[in-house]
Amino acid sequence: MSDVLLEIRNLEAFYGPVMAIRGASLEVPEGAIVTVLGANGAGKTTLLKTVSGVMDPDKGEVLLAGESIERSEPDRIVRKGVVHVPEGREVFPLLDVEENLAMGAWTRSDDGVAEDREMIFGYFPILEERLRQSAGTLSGGEQQMLAIARGLMARPKIMLLDEPSLGLSPILVGEIFSILRRLNEERGVAMLLVEQNAKAALDIADFGYVMELGRVVMDGPAKRLADNRDIREFYLGAKERSQRGERRWKRRKTWR
Repeated sequence: MSDVLLEIRNLEAFYGPVMAIRGASLEVPEGAIVTVLGANGAGKTTLLKTVSGVMDPDKGEVLLAGESIERSEPDRIVRKGVVHVPEGREVFPLLDVEENLAMGAWTRSDDGVAEDREMIFGYFPILEERLRQSAGTLSGGEQQMLAIARGLMARPKIMLLDEPSLGLSPILVGEIFSILRRLNEERGVAMLLVEQNAKAALDIADFGYVMELGRVVMDGPAKRLADNRDIREFYLGAKERSQRGERRWKRRKTWR
């Protein structure tokens, strides 16, 4: 089994008086893609913000390669190899594509920045065509590509990806998720992927967790989760039917 790169232990976090994460624990092995599924309000985004230092946990630990990083400043966490691609893309709209990419490399002082930029154009050729274009004028899919590319410019060990499929057409979702899988396979970048599009996430993930109301309620290999009756009905849209051919609308999830 691969060594654990990121480990979250018994994490608790609040938004004001609201407890958003309730004792969540999960692991991301080196070189793996791990997805976290769940509905709105499940605590997925809070989980990523706590790992990346945007929020401090009230309890629990976040370990990167065995080193505690919870309550560290976000720039320190980036320097250690953790990059957060937030929900809604959040590119710098008044800067052009080239300047956005340069912002992604601001923590680096090595000589490989130009080489990495060329590597990124191999995965996202449209960004090279749009190099002088303001990021705010790009399409939604192009902005998502830019947000991922900007994160890659930090040369991360692990990327935290929050809803990369949000607002995109099925064709663009397929294209972006295919690129994420290639980056993982060819560059060895581990990923913690938060998604409501369970099918897209499970198709590329190695392992998955399901969160509800701040708790991890199920976990397992991605293929096993995709075959699970509850996951299929409540997250993949499969219709459970009785022998009479009628859907069992009243059935509850078995993890409750």
